[in-house]
Amino acid sequence: MTDSEKRHPIAVRRMFDRIARRYDLLNHLLSANFDRGWRRAAATEVPSDPGVSILDLCGGTGDMSVVLARAGRARTVVCCDFSHAMLAVAGAKFKRERIEATCLLLEADGLRLPFAEASFDAVTVAFGLRNFADLGAGLREIHRVLSCGGRLIVLEFSTPSVPLLGGCYRFYLNRILPRLGDGISGASGSYHYLARTISGFPEPAILAGRIREAGFAACGWSTRTGGVVAIHTALKGECGRPGCVSE
Repeated sequence: MTDSEKRHPIAVRRMFDRIARRYDLLNHLLSANFDRGWRRAAATEVPSDPGVSILDLCGGTGDMSVVLARAGRARTVVCCDFSHAMLAVAGAKFKRERIEATCLLLEADGLRLPFAEASFDAVTVAFGLRNFADLGAGLREIHRVLSCGGRLIVLEFSTPSVPLLGGCYRFYLNRILPRLGDGISGASGSYHYLARTISGFPEPAILAGRIREAGFAACGWSTRTGGVVAIHTALKGECGRPGCVSE
């Protein structure tokens, strides 16, 4: 299968369906459990108002939705993903956590969301933006469903800028993570794909520019764990005249 075929939405959906059962285990193992803290940090960027409605886009197995619900940051969290198997894991998790009244499940394509304009006060995307077949179209669709003044929070992998850490990180990403991930998940090639999408994703400043191009009025970012991940935040302004300021 070629790289272009692996980026095809149907192929990507099938890949996530295959790894859904062990996805959480591998997230925690391969990140040395740092992923939990990264999600909590991203959740603090959501407006602290229990009346807001949040779209957790590319919500996968629901870990970000659980963090948001536990923090009491929303009236409703819609966990949206295009992988049925991932959402099945999320649904079971919501029941165990007794948050199914707050966290709703929706199987849908992030490029064609079944919502009216200005449906949500905030949109979170944790480790999913790089899987969009068309990044610009996905960001514009997020902009469409956000209310005026609504906030986008993106948690995504980045590349450490410190040379020594960056070299170790690239070795781990390209040599160790794919082998461990494929071996434990039993889905050959899946974590090689994920490693490629991480290494090929725009660096924070470039991603901020892409967010601005999608129509957002303000955007900024901060990094965690030496630059292994970046948290971008952006606002949907009321004037329609975008600007971007880095942090």
